[in-house]
Amino acid sequence: MKTTLLIKEIYLEGFRNLGHYLLKNYLKVFAWFSFLLVAVGLYALVFRMLTGFAFD
Repeated sequence: MKTTLLIKEIYLEGFRNLGHYLLKNYLKVFAWFSFLLVAVGLYALVFRMLTGFAFD
């Protein structure tokens, strides 16, 4: 739980005091899109490992 709160605080601190409204929202969308891509990649890797895919 403490790790989750620290990640949340780092996320909020990263977007605090950014100037322009559009830039701020663009970076938030880009950050969530990046988190989504990492999650999909991890899911694909774990799925392949559990189904016995040969990594030749």
